[in-house]
Amino acid sequence: MSARVLVTGAGGQVGQDLLDTLAGQSPRGGDPAFLPDGVAVRAGEFEVAGLTRSELDVTDRDATRRVFAEVSPDVVVHLAAYTAVDRAEGDPAACYAVNEEGTANVSDAAREFGAHLIAISTDYVFDGTKGATYLEDDATNPLNVYGASKRAGELRCAPEDTIVRTSWVMGVRGTSVVHVIAERAERGESVRFVNDQRGTVTTASDLARALVSLVRTRPGGLWHVANAGETTWFDIAAYVGEVLGRGEDFASPIASSELSGSQVALRPANSGLNTAKFSAAFSALPEWRVALARLVRERVRAGGES
Repeated sequence: MSARVLVTGAGGQVGQDLLDTLAGQSPRGGDPAFLPDGVAVRAGEFEVAGLTRSELDVTDRDATRRVFAEVSPDVVVHLAAYTAVDRAEGDPAACYAVNEEGTANVSDAAREFGAHLIAISTDYVFDGTKGATYLEDDATNPLNVYGASKRAGELRCAPEDTIVRTSWVMGVRGTSVVHVIAERAERGESVRFVNDQRGTVTTASDLARALVSLVRTRPGGLWHVANAGETTWFDIAAYVGEVLGRGEDFASPIASSELSGSQVALRPANSGLNTAKFSAAFSALPEWRVALARLVRERVRAGGES
């Protein structure tokens, strides 16, 4: 019997990869051999309803309830979110409407209609002062509106819900910094990126496959999911250049203080996620360089399409 899965925010980079993965297909830039629960997706295992932002506005409580009544899902993966970190500083009401109230609407509807919720959150719930990677039970202290709104959304979830914190998400499809870096590399230009913001990369394809494991098991509680290894944005840029055949002069390190106001929102200096809990229950996501190389090479193979 198929498990019925509702995916909100299905048009985003993770949403598209998750729909492919639930259908038993390897998404663009994915690794078919990465099976964190050791089991490939079977034909017909999941019956999926993927809804984009235009098809479901999660801030509309009544519309959310109607969708749950119509779909009658067993599991809902809640990807819909306000993710414009800098814009949120001047638009907090809209940010909270989606990330807090929208999450509350989805959690309430899941509980009412008997579905298990998997809600996606962020490393930006932390302030970056720990000096080491963050565990699920570490104290939160967001520095910006986006992080605070996502933490507020976590708190509106039910105790039985599953909350997945992830970080620095980038995919072949959709918009992410990695595409900007690759475009500059391909044009023979150079880039400058900060080397004083540390974190953990998460490729959309690997996150999607990890989410399938959670859809199957519905564990509840907090989970940190990201590719293995910490890095900086400078290291990411330099590695993308390396994969694309650029030399050491492609990327230059700068300090966050040199960004000249291009980043409105404060970012944590070190928001890396400790993923030992997920790795123990399933298996670790691939090391970030391995995952990022897949992404970049698939982008090249597709002619730079994103």
